[in-house]
Amino acid sequence: MEKDRLSRRAALAGLAGTAGALGLGGGTAVAAPSGRRLRVLVATNEPWGTYHVKPLLAEAARRGWRLTQLVPDLAQIKPGDPVPVSTPEDAPRADLLVVTGAGDWPLKCAARFGRLPVVASSLAYLGPKEAPEAWRLRWRLRAVTSSSPAEGRAFAGYLGIHRRVRIVGSPQTDDLPVRRPEAGLVLVLTSVTRPDGTGGSAPGTELLLAAAERLQSSGRRVLVGLHPREDRRLWERYEISAVPSIQAAARAEAAVGIPGTVFPMIAAVGTPVVGCVDPALTVPHYLLAVCSSTVGQVAEVERAVASARLPSAAVLRDAVGPVGGSAARLLDAWSRAVPGFPR
Repeated sequence: MEKDRLSRRAALAGLAGTAGALGLGGGTAVAAPSGRRLRVLVATNEPWGTYHVKPLLAEAARRGWRLTQLVPDLAQIKPGDPVPVSTPEDAPRADLLVVTGAGDWPLKCAARFGRLPVVASSLAYLGPKEAPEAWRLRWRLRAVTSSSPAEGRAFAGYLGIHRRVRIVGSPQTDDLPVRRPEAGLVLVLTSVTRPDGTGGSAPGTELLLAAAERLQSSGRRVLVGLHPREDRRLWERYEISAVPSIQAAARAEAAVGIPGTVFPMIAAVGTPVVGCVDPALTVPHYLLAVCSSTVGQVAEVERAVASARLPSAAVLRDAVGPVGGSAARLLDAWSRAVPGFPR
């Protein structure tokens, strides 16, 4: 088991030292910050989606940096959320604005903080089609980062850019668990059933619900990894994981879900994934490429799970990116985008 884990890490580690060139674009210069403590504002396509920033907190704290996520209001922030948040009106002084996409909220924040240098960092998957308003951001981007080469290509298409994207890996893979699969256990990865102010929903939930029921009735044990915005009540008949899905994947023989950002990370753990697809669903090709197979009907799910296999090492490297030290590489890329920030 440990030998398999080490070989999987070796296959993924090849990109650790080969981050893409950091392209510098235009932007309004600001005075160099005093000291070495960077002050960063983050605006995500999911305005209240603090779960995208949470994996960066430990590395930011180690450096003494201050990360603040911009939100429209505090109404949807749960008590005890560890991610510091602020409305734009009350935002602290900052040296850098990071946007995770070109949705309405990041664009509003970019317009409000017009003198800050801007970095675009892909912290969750976006479709490869160019965002209608991406042109509003392009001229201000001092750096673009993504977790993997495959995600970087999709992110470049989304932003409508032709420059190199710095590949930093995903902070969520910085501490991959040791895989110890339990016989008969399947991890069901949920998406979002109903849209809300933070973001949209994903077609395919009905198929996924039926697949979970079919797997359980066939004798499989079902462990559910909930998306942070999913309706927990839909899945309470099953065991719901108390730990993040990446950690939960270490227990499973296979995982099944609607293809999303977590799929390459689950495969990086060593757990094969099966994708539930819907005709209305559009996802980047690389998320489908990490799937052992995809199913469009509930009758297909048992066989797909029973025969689930990992993708090739080349596909895995392309989709996952470098493993280990990703949060540090990401924050390094941010610091390089700030004029005068000491190296």
